[in-house]
Amino acid sequence: MAAKATELDFSTFVISLGSNAAMQLNPEHKNFNLELAKQTIDILAMLELKTRGNLTPEEGDMLQGVIYQTRLAFNEAQKH
Repeated sequence: MAAKATELDFSTFVISLGSNAAMQLNPEHKNFNLELAKQTIDILAMLELKTRGNLTPEEGDMLQGVIYQTRLAFNEAQKH
C-alpha cells in the first residue's frame, strides 16, 4: 500500500522552497550552489509579487520572513 502524500498548500510550498535555499546556501551541504540559491530566492520574490493581495496575513508574513532569511543567508554565503 502506497503512503498517502502530504497535502500541499501555499505555506508548505514556500517552506519547501526556503528549505531548498537553505541547503543550497550551506557550504557544508552537498547541494551548495549559490547560483541555484539565487534562482530560488528570485522564485520566492516572484511569488510575493504575483500573489500580492491574495494571501492571508499569515501567509504574507511567512513568505516575507522566508525571503528575508534566505537573502540574509545568501549574503553570508557569498562571503565564503
